[in-house]
Amino acid sequence: MSLLDAAAAVRLNAHAPYSGFKVGAALRSVEGREHRGCNVENIAYPEGTCAEAGAIAAMVAAGDSRIAEVAVIADSPAPVPPCGGCRQKLAEFADGDVVVTLATTDGATLRMTVAELLPGAFNADHMDRV
Repeated sequence: MSLLDAAAAVRLNAHAPYSGFKVGAALRSVEGREHRGCNVENIAYPEGTCAEAGAIAAMVAAGDSRIAEVAVIADSPAPVPPCGGCRQKLAEFADGDVVVTLATTDGATLRMTVAELLPGAFNADHMDRV
């Protein structure tokens, strides 16, 4: 199964009763394992979890440490990019050249790197004086 197929499969498990906007994410770690996540909404909107964050949490929980590739899919008219918070989360666990495939359920795709999604990312180097 491709990473995009895995993201599409987990998208169906999303808990999106308020927005109806289901998102699935799958990533492959540098260790070679696949980790999946879907969005989980909460009636208190800011308390929900994005699909990308869920996949990263699954990766960390499994003992993996770095992202090698990511796929994100949603039922939208154009490939949907990760939110700002998830872009920062991806930058925490992926090098700038890691490819993120954004897709729609209709088959449109857009491939970008983590650096393209978050130019000028905040990173540990910014805290060298601490």
